[in-house]
Amino acid sequence: MSFFKRIFGRVQDAPRTEEEAQQEEQQVEQSLEKSRKGIFGQISQLFATSDPITDELWEELEEALILGDVGVETTLYLVNRTKDRCNRNGVKKANEARDMLKAEMVSTFQEYAGQQQSALQPYIILVVGVNGAGKTTLIAKLAHRLKTRLNKTVLLAAGDTFRAAATEQLETWAERAGVPIVSLGQGADSGAVVYKALDMAFEQDFDVLIVDTAGRLHAKYNLMKELEKLYNIIRRRIPDAPHEVLLVIDATTGQNGVLQAKAFLSSAGVTDVAITKMDGTAKGGIAFAVAQDIERPIRYLGTGEKLDNLALFDAQSFVDALFAE
Repeated sequence: MSFFKRIFGRVQDAPRTEEEAQQEEQQVEQSLEKSRKGIFGQISQLFATSDPITDELWEELEEALILGDVGVETTLYLVNRTKDRCNRNGVKKANEARDMLKAEMVSTFQEYAGQQQSALQPYIILVVGVNGAGKTTLIAKLAHRLKTRLNKTVLLAAGDTFRAAATEQLETWAERAGVPIVSLGQGADSGAVVYKALDMAFEQDFDVLIVDTAGRLHAKYNLMKELEKLYNIIRRRIPDAPHEVLLVIDATTGQNGVLQAKAFLSSAGVTDVAITKMDGTAKGGIAFAVAQDIERPIRYLGTGEKLDNLALFDAQSFVDALFAE
């Protein structure tokens, strides 16, 4: 297999310039405005005084986190860990406990930080998620990012041949992003789409192939069989592919989105998560629930509707943005 090119590290993880990092931090902060003014603004108020820490403070924090879509189990985890951190550090005042809470929030994400890996080119990214989660726009934003920031050649494969207008929508977004696409239309065999896309990726020496997949089939069994078919086709050409399986979750669906996402974990072999529509919810706590319940690293945040509204997830920047004044 000497004709393969080897890419070291995840293809999207090239270092950002200081300007790019600042731009993305600003995007994240803007997209979290509703959350910051809503539930997390209330949490900030709980810790705004120098009053002694009380049991009532922890109870109010629990209630606020649950209302903010953090989820019951993750809420209890965060509150208990924050209590322990306060005790270890001798923290007695509410305004000092706020920093302890933020530190625990950051560590929640870092438990599931992604691992570097080497991969054979073309680098294959399989994108999965329920219909309506924002898969199509996420794929376009990711393609745009790879092309403009990392100077990668990107090919899309319209593998969601079940949903009406799915292929047409991806074709439109591919044109906006300025990347080619392999599409055989609604009702076509998704395996045939992927097979053709792989041929084109090899023949024209593309760096990255991003494959869209069906978001909703009649039963989980059908979903598993469909994904298994795509996996087999890809692995016959590249044994260690797909190199990433990116699960897309809609932030506005809250805990329902987390429950839906769990159905993809065993079926799709998810490696990473992208959370879309963060600007559309006042309950930004879903990210913490994802980190704990899905147990996969969050790679991206969708921060708006434009092609460049996609930010690499940074735990510290995310938590700081939730509590920014």
